[in-house]
This record gives sequence, structure tokens and C-alpha cells, in this order.
Amino acid sequence: MDVLFFYVLAAAGVVWSYAKDRQKTKQSLKKAWKAFDNILPAFALILLLIGATMAVISPATVNQLLGANSGATGMVVAAAIGSITLIPGFIAFPLAKAVLDMGAGIMQVAVFISTLMMVGVVTAPMETQFFSRKTMLLRNGMSLLFSFLVAFVLGKVVG
Repeated sequence: MDVLFFYVLAAAGVVWSYAKDRQKTKQSLKKAWKAFDNILPAFALILLLIGATMAVISPATVNQLLGANSGATGMVVAAAIGSITLIPGFIAFPLAKAVLDMGAGIMQVAVFISTLMMVGVVTAPMETQFFSRKTMLLRNGMSLLFSFLVAFVLGKVVG
């Protein structure tokens, strides 16, 4: 229902924009299509890899590795996966829900999502070029610690 609401809202916005200025609306739609066309192959590949991984990994394996009973070891595994993986948020959150449904614990999923969003092992070389190595290590280290803090709080509040 929410998705339908946002589609209708977006369509109404485009119609309103078209009524205000046809040329700018056409120009913006062309730019949006070009951006979508550029990003689609990468996202399609990510979705394909996630789908294949979810098909191969059984709920029992997820429960064993990331289940609520996996404790600190499960959180470390989730942090490692989240730190290495580079997935956009709009794919990561549905993935987290799917992993939760497969038996993962709330703290493990929280640390996975937090590290996924904040800790960047893959992007570390690029981050080092823009900042210093020390800054990169400090930022990622603090983000990692904060991820565990968030997971702990969520585990106490929700779990």
C-alpha cells in the first residue's frame, strides 16, 4: 500500500512538473533515465548475486551462523560480512528482513546493517586517497565499535 502511495505521489509530481514547464520536465526525465540506465547493470548483478546466495544458503545455516544463539561469534561474522560487502541501502534492508526471516538474530542483523552502511573495507583504499590512512582507520574503527553498540542497544530494546 505504501509503495502504491509513493508511485501515485511521484506520478502526480511529474504531471504537476509537466504542467509547470514541459521542457524542464522532459530534460529531467531524460537525465533520470540515463542515471537509471547507468546504474541498472550493477544493481541487477548485485540482486542476482544476493538471490543466488539466498537460494544456496539454507535457513539452518543462517540460524547457525547468525542466529540469536550464535552470540558474539555470530556478531563478529555479521560484522565481517557487513564490512566487506558493498550493497546500497535499498537492497540491504530487504536482505536484512529476509535474513531475519531465515532465523538470524536481531543483534547479528543490526551489526550487519550497521557495518554495511558505515564500515568500508572495499572502499578503504579510495578513502585513504581522499583522507589519510590514519583518518580512514580511525573512522572505520569507530564505526565498527558503534555498530556493535547499536546492535547491543537494539538487542536490549527489541530482542
